[in-house]
Amino acid sequence: MKIRRVNTAHEELDAFLQAARADLERIAELVAVIGREVTTRGNQALFEYSRRFDGAEITEENFKVSAAEKDRAYTLVDEAFLKALRAAIAKIRAFHNRQRKNSWFEPDEQGNLLGQIIRPVERVGIYVPGGTAAYPSSVLMNAIPAQVAGVRELVMATPPNAKGEVNPYTLVAAAELGIDEIYKMGGAQAVFALARGTETIKKVDLITGPGNIYVTVAKKMVYGEVNIDMLAGPSEILVIADGKADPAYLAADLMSQAEHDTMARSMLVTPEEALLDRVEAEIQKQIRDLSRREIIEEALAKNGVFILTADLDEACRVANLIAPEHLELMVEDPFAMLSKVKNAGAIFMGKYTPEPVGDYYAGPNHILPTGGTARFNSPVTVDTFMKTSSLLYYSRAGIRQDADDIIKLAMVEGLTAHANSVRIRKEKANGNEEDRPS
Repeated sequence: MKIRRVNTAHEELDAFLQAARADLERIAELVAVIGREVTTRGNQALFEYSRRFDGAEITEENFKVSAAEKDRAYTLVDEAFLKALRAAIAKIRAFHNRQRKNSWFEPDEQGNLLGQIIRPVERVGIYVPGGTAAYPSSVLMNAIPAQVAGVRELVMATPPNAKGEVNPYTLVAAAELGIDEIYKMGGAQAVFALARGTETIKKVDLITGPGNIYVTVAKKMVYGEVNIDMLAGPSEILVIADGKADPAYLAADLMSQAEHDTMARSMLVTPEEALLDRVEAEIQKQIRDLSRREIIEEALAKNGVFILTADLDEACRVANLIAPEHLELMVEDPFAMLSKVKNAGAIFMGKYTPEPVGDYYAGPNHILPTGGTARFNSPVTVDTFMKTSSLLYYSRAGIRQDADDIIKLAMVEGLTAHANSVRIRKEKANGNEEDRPS
């Protein structure tokens, strides 16, 4: 298996970047049909899609995960997992607690009061991939910032396996966080059910969580009816390396993302051409013992790339152009390079900070912008689950002072009713009417 090599002056780099853009429209027609079915037929459509896509017989009786199923899940996981899970929960919660914001109000000399009221979204649907795989980390990264924000109602959707069961590791993670409302449904159909509701499911205000391209297209379609966290594409990693970087570390990190799926992107950017051969040799050496070898090989062959630059400054410019989901700075002094990084979902600094520490444990959220959207988008944070209301209170003295300016601006726009709304208050404020909140 050879990984393609390009340099920054080569037209192949542009071709690689263009080919990596996910075409969300190509499956929109199929997803729209799923949306119409779930909207009009509710639970029955969900059950039919579970049978078709998951091979599972889901009915009204087993649709919602029961307390007994969660209890049984604890018997199927080991103590080492529980220990690691609880430690991760504590670290992730501590990190997100630092993101909390408070409402604020500020009076002025006229007695006016301006401010912001910050409140949590009322009801949130979190999507956790499942089926044949276990993603307890996705439970934590969705639910913990929502709980820190103060969200009152959390509902989780995750696809079952062919036996109609949810992975026990996923269930235990949900149970540890006290999530009681869990439904066995996945794919685009789950997104539509959360957004529009069914006979069983009360519709939500916000949907978060990563999924496949069908989930992403469905989230795009329901945006506006509900809010969403982001439109996430295939996972990606970009590693900037200097000549002192360990090829074994680089190979391991590139493959850690390639194993997600065959569409994942793994990119190594370096001015050291000799390093590329050593990394490729390490990949061949390490891949023999990895369980998802075939997926890794296909992902690297189709979407992997080694980009040769003139120097590390140019490597940073390439990284900012690509705006990767995960950016690793595998250089001797990553902090000296940090100021040059403008676009990245998460930045991993130095040789002892591989991307998986962020996926599972360190604290920052692993739901990150992909496909170049780190140019304008951010990771999931506590703010994702919050909404802000502006607060305005004008005193009698305040409206008297500002009325003429407001009236002038309204008249310039030709909105005479706006101007009149202020004018009548100005006239009364100039009289003897008592000043009090209405």
